[in-house]
Amino acid sequence: MSMQRALRGVLFCTVALFAQGPVNQQPAPPATAAGLETTWDIAPVLLSISDHSTQVLAALDRIDSNAWVEKGASPTYAEQLQSCKEQVKAVADTSKALSRNPEQLAASIELLIRIQGTDTIFASVEEAIRKYQDPARAQDLAALVAQGGASRERFQQYLVSFAADREHALLVMDKEAQRCRGLLAMPAPAPAKTGKKK
Repeated sequence: MSMQRALRGVLFCTVALFAQGPVNQQPAPPATAAGLETTWDIAPVLLSISDHSTQVLAALDRIDSNAWVEKGASPTYAEQLQSCKEQVKAVADTSKALSRNPEQLAASIELLIRIQGTDTIFASVEEAIRKYQDPARAQDLAALVAQGGASRERFQQYLVSFAADREHALLVMDKEAQRCRGLLAMPAPAPAKTGKKK
């Protein structure tokens, strides 16, 4: 059952129960996930990821992969550098957009996948720089990439907690919808007699 479907069921049930009259059962208090950062806490982290990725992209733009090929490097290295630039730019753009609304689960997962993808490509790009350009420059790039590690780790932890919170909310809504369906299936109580005598 999707979250939208469960939510519609809870809303329908609430309206139906209101029409039937009060029910002598108190709803459970809303649950909150322990350790889940608020949107205003994680937004600056996402902006930090965006700013850092922009710095990394500037460093990648200063690399001339044609010089690698001239020194005997495989053209695959040049393709990987271009792919790395595209991934880093996507991380910068996605994290900046996500900072305005961090509660987008699909976009958050997409961002995490892109971040992990760049980590894989970085290793190959650094190898090419070290072998066909300058070991010191490769080390500088590795150090620059590592500077964003804390923000990336914090975002990953946020995403895990956020996904768990969403899953918990879905389970609560589904359980509440089932409870409401059970209450709706019960016959409505007969109206109380007034007891007035003629």
